[in-house]
Amino acid sequence: MTAKVPVVGVGMVPFAKPSASLPYDQLGAMATRAALTDAGLDYTQVEQAYVGHVYGDSTSGQAALYAVGLSGIPIVNVNNNCATGSTALFLARQAIASGAAECVLALGFEQMQRGALGAQFTDRPNPLERFQATMEGLQGAAPGTPVAAQYFGGAARRHMQEYGTRADTFGRIAVKARSHAARNPLAVFREPITLEEVMASPTVFDPMTRLQCCPPTCGAAAAILCSEAFARKHGLDARVTIAAQAMTTDRADSFDSGDMRRLIGFDMTRAAAQRVYEQASVGPEDLDVIELHDCFTANELLSYEALGLVPEGGGEKMVLDGDNTYGGRWVVNPSGGLLSKGHPLGATGLAQCAELVWQLRGTAEQRQVAGARLALQHNLGLGGACVVTLYQATDGAP
Repeated sequence: MTAKVPVVGVGMVPFAKPSASLPYDQLGAMATRAALTDAGLDYTQVEQAYVGHVYGDSTSGQAALYAVGLSGIPIVNVNNNCATGSTALFLARQAIASGAAECVLALGFEQMQRGALGAQFTDRPNPLERFQATMEGLQGAAPGTPVAAQYFGGAARRHMQEYGTRADTFGRIAVKARSHAARNPLAVFREPITLEEVMASPTVFDPMTRLQCCPPTCGAAAAILCSEAFARKHGLDARVTIAAQAMTTDRADSFDSGDMRRLIGFDMTRAAAQRVYEQASVGPEDLDVIELHDCFTANELLSYEALGLVPEGGGEKMVLDGDNTYGGRWVVNPSGGLLSKGHPLGATGLAQCAELVWQLRGTAEQRQVAGARLALQHNLGLGGACVVTLYQATDGAP
């Protein structure tokens, strides 16, 4: 398989609250057109499409793309919980790298409802039943509390117990997210907040307060991938490539370790990151900018450790030293992340992709990380799936 796959076009629509959003089909079509325009391509040149969405009927991908064109190409609908968007990206890259196609679209969108996430079907097994039983065995149940907050709040508690991590350390991550989002016109929540405001907001599941939980949002994002030969033939901007990528699912330790951190994907993240570093012969110290899955502040801190940025237990020091923002060792979530940019489940992975492509092109404007050449993306879904992607900037004019 080809080692590097160019990302020649990206597009994203502004994320919005459910009460202010367009329907999913319009969002998807808009993001696709934006990516095609960015690439300088016509939809008729796309040979395959992988479309991610979680809360949508079958063939919602066709409904969105038929508004762009009726070219008869394969359109594959993808649903992998919060890792849906990057799963679509994974499949698109695989199609290019294997030689199955020369030009592929990855699209993700979501039209979400207000309120906490919940099961859509009550007449069949819930795919998270094993996770739920494990969680309840470790920390009991909290009826009336959003389930996702129980998972990630429980992981935060475990980290606090083992390493003495302070509750306000997690709160500092929310403050950082807002400060980054203030520079992002596509983000939902752009108003700065203070640590005092974060900690005084209502507790959802201790230690997670409301301002440490990502909001339900709607949106769409897309990416165009192609072969290096296709890029040369059509004179496309191929300066940003996917240099390595890995996707993982749960192993026995997720359920047998007695550790809430493992249940919410710590080991999936670590395994995927290690594969990516090995594929590209780089280490976390080589990275310049990172977009990671901060659905809760707890998961951002845990992901620092799972991605190998710091040793286990080193997440708090990284936050307190400012090594997760401008002027520090890495800039993490310059977009504002899920916490402030928003988290439309199917779109998140492609929005992360768009942000990192802009960063490596040097076109991220006020969010630009100076001299960014190597970028890492981390997208996680309970149930479970994790995709880690490494992007590299190469020399050469568009």
